[in-house]
Amino acid sequence: MEEKREIRLDEISIRSIAVDLLKNAWVIVLAALAAWFAVTGADKLTYVPEYTATATLAVNAKGNTSSAYTSLSLTSQMAGVFSEVFDSSVLREKIAEDLGQDSIEGTIISSVIEETNLVILSVTSSTPRQTYLIIQSALENYGTVSDYLFSNAVLRIVQQPSVPYSPSNIRNIQRIQKLGMLGVGCAAAAVIVLLSVLRFTVKNKTAAERNLDGKLLGVIPYERKRRTIREISRKKKRPLLLNTPLVSLSFSEHTRRVMTRIMHHMNHRNQKVILITSVAENEGKSSIAANLALSLAEKGKRTLLVDADLKKPAQYRIFDKPRTGKKWLSDYLSGKAGKNDILVHGEKNRLFHIFQESGVRGSGTLLDSDKMRSLIRACRKNTDYIILDTAPMALSSDAELMMTLADTVILVVRQDWTDIRAINDAADAIRASGTEFAGFILNAFQKEPFAQENRGYGRYFHHHHTDS
Repeated sequence: MEEKREIRLDEISIRSIAVDLLKNAWVIVLAALAAWFAVTGADKLTYVPEYTATATLAVNAKGNTSSAYTSLSLTSQMAGVFSEVFDSSVLREKIAEDLGQDSIEGTIISSVIEETNLVILSVTSSTPRQTYLIIQSALENYGTVSDYLFSNAVLRIVQQPSVPYSPSNIRNIQRIQKLGMLGVGCAAAAVIVLLSVLRFTVKNKTAAERNLDGKLLGVIPYERKRRTIREISRKKKRPLLLNTPLVSLSFSEHTRRVMTRIMHHMNHRNQKVILITSVAENEGKSSIAANLALSLAEKGKRTLLVDADLKKPAQYRIFDKPRTGKKWLSDYLSGKAGKNDILVHGEKNRLFHIFQESGVRGSGTLLDSDKMRSLIRACRKNTDYIILDTAPMALSSDAELMMTLADTVILVVRQDWTDIRAINDAADAIRASGTEFAGFILNAFQKEPFAQENRGYGRYFHHHHTDS
């Protein structure tokens, strides 16, 4: 039965959210552009242009067009009554009859300018011609409606109407487009943030402490594999090895500390063979295996590093070892070479390698063979430690087949890479094999912005099982 997951604030990684937003910035941009096109398309589908024509009229005494009423309040009152005439349905019927239509498609609005005898007449319709015809007909026919109301007042046209050439209901589509882009872009960003938070991976050390089912052996900080412009342009990754001067002091210190802890763990149990694997690809298991071998050799231990990853071997690239007449592990396992043909001597005869150049078919059959078991038995007699770098457990069953040859197993866990449930399932599979599970190495971990880290990550080990 799957446990109910509880999202906790101290497991949320600001760095992971920022990385996800940067990686998916194109999604946010596409969403914003889609909103822009959607608003533009909707506007074109729904927008109906309207045209407005206006005329300004003045209320005058009939028979005396040159002078207004002496009483401004009276003329304002008369203007209000004329305004009601233009708004009447009777006038609309007259206009429709005049234009030879059953009804007019448009609106007629009149308004009085306060404290004056002036009336503004506005007509709005769907075409410039229709608008102009309606307002002209209104000016010609208002008298037939108003004569019976006013016998001593008349309207004088102060400003003649003209044909409108541009729509009067122009919408501010740019503002709507900008708001739409902003809203949809923010919504897309919010979804990315939510998915980042819900992704059940080891985003920080607190999440590792709380959710990983096993001992934390240590934390290896993130180190860039490409630093120079030349390396970036050539897509060349430099190996992250302890004996190279290019690695940072922080990386070197933390790596040696973790390797010392592993060595003490093995010495305490009289163990010789350690298998290093991961759940998924690109979690850094091969670099961990290589540095563990170098660390043991630095301490004067005769160490053999076997690249038993017959799917995607990497040790020959990490140590930059081109073909020099030596055979590969698969050659020995398939009967094409002997033990001495595949053994590569390192510096001061303390570090030895068995390399593999490329992936092979039927790797499981080769690794789970008498020749492989015979090789490990023979090497146990002549070395202090043997390190087996195997394929990721999610990629093949090779690692599980090799566990019977190992004394202990380590899982490498990269920050924010593999689902925690899959990691714990892998740990359970190791325990089920009967081989001791030493614990987890957290690899390529980056500090949280503004977070204060405990130097050396010593607090980790106090929260987990101690060596017995």
